[in-house]
Amino acid sequence: MTRAQKQEVVEELTGILDQTDILYLADLAGLSANQNNNFRRLCFQNDIKLRVVKNTILNRAMETSAKDFGELNQVLKGSSTIIYGNQANQPARLIKSFRKRTKIPSLKGAYIHQAVFIGDEKLDVLEKLKSKEELLAEIVSLLQAPLNSVISGLQSGMQNLMGALETLANKES
Repeated sequence: MTRAQKQEVVEELTGILDQTDILYLADLAGLSANQNNNFRRLCFQNDIKLRVVKNTILNRAMETSAKDFGELNQVLKGSSTIIYGNQANQPARLIKSFRKRTKIPSLKGAYIHQAVFIGDEKLDVLEKLKSKEELLAEIVSLLQAPLNSVISGLQSGMQNLMGALETLANKES
C-alpha cells in the first residue's frame, strides 16, 4: 500500500470515527472462514457495519479525529475489527449471542457517546445499555404517570360532584 493510499484510508476512517458515537473494537482472529462469514452476515442483517483495519492506520485516524478516544488506542494490538452501528447495545448483543456457538469474537474495547470501555469483561455492561429510543420511551412514561394520576383524580372528583348534584336535584323534585 502506497503512502497516498494509506492517507486516503486514514481520511476515510477519520470520517467514520467522526460520524459515529458507537464504536466497538473486536478481535475476530481464530474464526474459521465460515464463522467469519456468518458473523459478517449477522452484522449486515442487523444494520451493523464491520471493517477489519490495520492498527497503525486506525491509531492515526483516532489521533486525527475530532473525538477523544481516551485509552482506546492502547488495545490496538493483534487483529482489530471495528464494529459500529446506531444503537449502543446492539453490537454487544450480537457479539454475545454469536459467542454462544464459539468463544470468539472477543471485545477489545468500545467508545459509546464519549465513554470508553476497555476489556472483554465490559461486554455485559455494554449489552445492558439502553438505546436512545428506549430511554426516551422510559422518560415519556415517567413524565406521563403523574399527569395520568392527576387527570384520573380530577375525573373521579367530577363524577362524585355530578352524582351529588343529581341526588340533590332528585330530592328537590
